[in-house]
Amino acid sequence: MKYKDYYEVLGLPRSATQDDIKRTYRKLARKYHPDLSKLDDAEPRFKEVGEAYSVLKDTEKRAAYDRMGDQWRNGQDFEPPPQWDEGFEFSGGEDRGAEDARFSEFFEALFRGEHAGGGRASTRRGRHAAGGRHDRATAQDMEDAYGGVPHSASGQDHHAKVVIDLEDTYRGAQRTISLEMPVLDASGRAVLKSRTLDVSIPKGVHSGQHLRLAGQGGTGFGEGRAGDLYLEIALRQHGLFRVDGRDVTITVPVAPWEAALGAHITVPTPDGAVEIAIPKDSSGGRRLRLKGKGIPASGPTGTSGDLYAQLNIVLPLADSEQARAAYETLRQACGFNPRAHFSGDAS
Repeated sequence: MKYKDYYEVLGLPRSATQDDIKRTYRKLARKYHPDLSKLDDAEPRFKEVGEAYSVLKDTEKRAAYDRMGDQWRNGQDFEPPPQWDEGFEFSGGEDRGAEDARFSEFFEALFRGEHAGGGRASTRRGRHAAGGRHDRATAQDMEDAYGGVPHSASGQDHHAKVVIDLEDTYRGAQRTISLEMPVLDASGRAVLKSRTLDVSIPKGVHSGQHLRLAGQGGTGFGEGRAGDLYLEIALRQHGLFRVDGRDVTITVPVAPWEAALGAHITVPTPDGAVEIAIPKDSSGGRRLRLKGKGIPASGPTGTSGDLYAQLNIVLPLADSEQARAAYETLRQACGFNPRAHFSGDAS
């Protein structure tokens, strides 16, 4: 995809105030409105300006966008940095799906959960795992609805992504997490407010699952209780293991004689080393299943995933006279032609 410099689209510096953004958008929207403009590129420019404004007018979207830095150039090939939104705290849960449907792939990647970086959660802010809304009305919402200031209103729910290690899903863990949330300062500019929380990671939690921290969301109005904080779980990329749902795969290097003759070997798992048996005449790519050794079940009625050991046959180098002689003996003893079944192979 291509990077979009929303500030460049509006012709504004990154230090622009929210009033600057609103004023410039109105000017450009009139200039490029398809019903008013005679410019050939009016319609695509109008959409481009609308997308830029949709991000920069929103304090949270703008702060999230700014998090990636200013080293990117408009039109440059771009992939979002892995877990770029880790620890970024969003308030509310407005579903802007219909409004944003016309926007670019770049917008979708950042703000609709479709970014690259492994195991895309594809969740929308403001919706828990079951898909239902759990936002509470703000005091302003209630004032608008009922024509007066309410005595109390519950605070908004907040949402953030946290990245944990695969090992945490096997054993559970106590972690201290840092969150950042944008707020407006006295001059109307967004600044990041930080906080830390101690969180219990339950055994069996999986990528895409949400943990609810009661009372850690937005402050209530009057006697209204605070909202909740929903933490979306993501797994940090591991050097040895690949995760698919609750199943885990590890690529295991084996010697040719282990694959041919069979062997018992020790392999690591996120919960400690185990011994596995390699059947004789195993080929490269064969997957050996260790039932129940994947990510554990998250409750007494759940099902644990499986762990798969995928064999990778590693050939020793013929880097000595002895090794070359051994390969020559093997060639003569086996008479093996790996291309015997190639179409058109006459050998």
